[in-house]
Amino acid sequence: MAPTAFLGYRRDNGRVGVRNHVIILPLDDLSNAASEAVAHTIKGTLALPHPYGRLQFGEDLQLFFRTLIGTGSNPNVAAVVVIGIEPGWTNRVVEGIATTGKPVEGFAIERHGDLQTIAAASRAAKMFLQDASEHQREASDIKDLWVSVKCGESDTTSGLASNPTVGVVVDRLDQMGATTCFAETSELTGAEQVCATRAASPEVGQQFLDTWSAYNAFIEAHKTDDLSDSQPTKGNIIGGLTTIEEKAFGNLQKIGKRARFIDVLCPAERPSRGAGLYFMDSSSAAAECITLQAAAGFAVHLFPTGQGNVIGNPIEPVIKLSANPVTVRTMSEHVDVDVSGILRRELTLEQAGDLLFEMLLRTANGRLTAAEALGHREFVLTKLYRSA
Repeated sequence: MAPTAFLGYRRDNGRVGVRNHVIILPLDDLSNAASEAVAHTIKGTLALPHPYGRLQFGEDLQLFFRTLIGTGSNPNVAAVVVIGIEPGWTNRVVEGIATTGKPVEGFAIERHGDLQTIAAASRAAKMFLQDASEHQREASDIKDLWVSVKCGESDTTSGLASNPTVGVVVDRLDQMGATTCFAETSELTGAEQVCATRAASPEVGQQFLDTWSAYNAFIEAHKTDDLSDSQPTKGNIIGGLTTIEEKAFGNLQKIGKRARFIDVLCPAERPSRGAGLYFMDSSSAAAECITLQAAAGFAVHLFPTGQGNVIGNPIEPVIKLSANPVTVRTMSEHVDVDVSGILRRELTLEQAGDLLFEMLLRTANGRLTAAEALGHREFVLTKLYRSA
C-alpha cells in the first residue's frame, strides 16, 4: 500500500506546511523596492512584489487584504515581514497574519525613508530566518494536507489523460479526508450544469450556479466582442480545443468521479466547513488562480498542462504533469510527472494516479518541483475594478 503520511512543518494554529519560507511582503507598489532590498540583504528570505495596494476600495480592497493576509498565513510560511508606505494598512495585514501565531512584524516607510526601513526590516528578517532554520519536519497525516488543482495551456491530451489523472488523485485525497480545491469559473462555461450536479447538496449546487452566472453577467457587461480570443486561448486552439465547451468538460475531469464539493469559496477565502472538496470562484489565469488558492491556505498544487505552461508560485509548490508526448519531449525541464503513457496504452489512469500521488508525497516531504528549481515565482493579485 502506498504511504499516506508526509513530513511537514506544523504551525501554531495546527496547520501543516510543506515549505518553510520567510517572506518579505510589501503592502503596496511603493514598498516593492524596500522589500526586495531586504530579501537581497537577508539571503534565504523571499520578497513578493506586486503592483497594487493604493486607492483600492470596497470589495476590491477586501479581496486585496484577504489575499495578502492569506498569503502570510499560508502554512508554508514560517514568518513574515510586512513593509508598507504608511502604518495603518500595514498594521492591518500584520494583525491579520498574527492570528495564526506565527512571527510577523510590520514597518512603515513614511517618516523613516527607505534606508532606515530596510535596515530595521532586515534585522527582523534575519532573526525570523534563523529561527525558522531550526524548525523540524514531523510526521503528518494526509488529512493535514491541503491540495489545490488547476490546468493550463490545455489541449486534447488534457481532457483525455492528464486532467483525469488529477481526478484520480482528488478522489483518493477526498476519501482519505484531505482538503482539496478546484476553481476557474469562466473555464467551466458549457459544463456548468454538470458541474452543479457534483455538489454535495442542491443548495451548494445552486450556490455554484449563482457564482457562475454572476461571472457570466460580468463578461456580458464588459465584452467588446466575445471570448474567442481568450477562451479557448490560442494555445488551446492549436492543441485541438475549438470551443469553450470542449475545454470545460476536459477541465471538469480534474475533480474525479466520486468527490462532491461541499462549499463555494469567494476568491482567496479560507475553507471553513472541514475536510473535503471546495470550489473557488476565480480567474482562469494560472498565476492569479494559484495566488488566490495559496492565499486560501492550500499547500501543494497539481497542475496538468497539454501544450506546456511554465507557471510556478512563490509559496505553494506547483507539480506539473503532462500527457502530451511533444510537450514532455520539448519541455521536459518543466514536467514533474510524465503521463503520456496513457495515450500509448502503457499506463492506466489508476497507474498514472499512483505516479502523481507518489510525486505529491515526495513534494510534500521536501522535493523541489520543476517550477521551484527553475525559479518560477509568479505572484499575481486579482483586481476587481479600477481604483479610486
